[in-house]
Amino acid sequence: MRTLVESFAQAAAALVARPLRATLGGLAIAVAVATIVFVVTALDGVAAGARQSTARAFGSDTFLLAQVASPGRISRRELELQRQRNPPLRRAEARFLDRWAGGLVQYAPNAQTSADVVVGARRFENAAITGTTAALADLRDLAIGRGRFFTDRESEAGAAVVVIGTDLADTLFPGRDPLGQTLRMAGRSFEVIGVQDRLGSSGGTSLDRYAWIPLVAFERAFGAPRTLQIFAKAAPGLPSSTGEDRARTTLRARRALGPGVPDNFDLLTPDAARTFVQSLSARIGAAAFPISLMALLAAIVVITNTVLVSVTERTREIGVRRALGARRHQIMGEVLAEATLMALAGGATGAAIATGLLGLLAGALDLPLTVEPSTVAFALVASGVSGLAAGWYPARRATRIDVITAIRSE
Repeated sequence: MRTLVESFAQAAAALVARPLRATLGGLAIAVAVATIVFVVTALDGVAAGARQSTARAFGSDTFLLAQVASPGRISRRELELQRQRNPPLRRAEARFLDRWAGGLVQYAPNAQTSADVVVGARRFENAAITGTTAALADLRDLAIGRGRFFTDRESEAGAAVVVIGTDLADTLFPGRDPLGQTLRMAGRSFEVIGVQDRLGSSGGTSLDRYAWIPLVAFERAFGAPRTLQIFAKAAPGLPSSTGEDRARTTLRARRALGPGVPDNFDLLTPDAARTFVQSLSARIGAAAFPISLMALLAAIVVITNTVLVSVTERTREIGVRRALGARRHQIMGEVLAEATLMALAGGATGAAIATGLLGLLAGALDLPLTVEPSTVAFALVASGVSGLAAGWYPARRATRIDVITAIRSE
């Protein structure tokens, strides 16, 4: 233990005596460690953000019935083939599903269009207008930060009420409370009764540009939709598969599909949506290991060269110490300690820099970029191991210095 302490003390003195060289070596490992922390945390954050935005846009335990509901990109040809095979979902089918739910599943039909929203001279172009029922608030977390969602009575009556996202609120009502205010869509007036919290984006599409109105009011303003999307969720206490089976069986019965006939509608389950996000995260994460490894290898080369120069400059000192009785393992321990200290100092600096940058990015990009202690610990262990690897060759070379030759050197 005493020998180890002495080795690190000698190593620290050597680094203090040559601050520029120690800084350059530490900078290399700092960049490598910062890369590791940044890449790992960023990938975890992107994956978590994708899961979070998917849950916000789709619902964590809801499923979706639609004419076309493919998780991911499909070609135009595939899209057209699906539209030809699958007839649109109509209001009559939504009512049939609700009538035969049997207490096993709850439904919320949705219709969407794009339209300008106007308040006085202010205009929000191409807002995502969604007509739905009050049941949607029970199926999905709509994150109503202020006000409320519309009620069953307002939904059935087609009341002229609207819940808006933060982009619409900020654009149309700058500096004032939107609640109780009136906006216009499709030439009709709607009272703002709720404002969502900021949700960010999903799949490159902002979730804060939505306006939610009762489906009956949607049909009055924009006409009957070409097709519906129907969000659904199994009753509390029942597994999702029970609700999915009930919905599929009911819609197949409504469309008179016999045994062996494939579904002529899409059913997108939470597992399908999560699997898509996970596969995307896995493909992105595959780049993390080679990027981190390349950064560490580059840092090892820099530290090895730095310590080699240090050993060369201290050749006479090492020769004198060997002549005075210093053992080979002591010299090796000091050189290894010098490389390890350099790497650990650089690693700690790199981790601190990466943590600060990720904190700034988290606020700017609205992503959960939280640096986990395990990530920092792994990065520091990697930097320490890299320091040992980088110092091995210089240490071996230092122990093989000829004492007589070393003493005569200038």
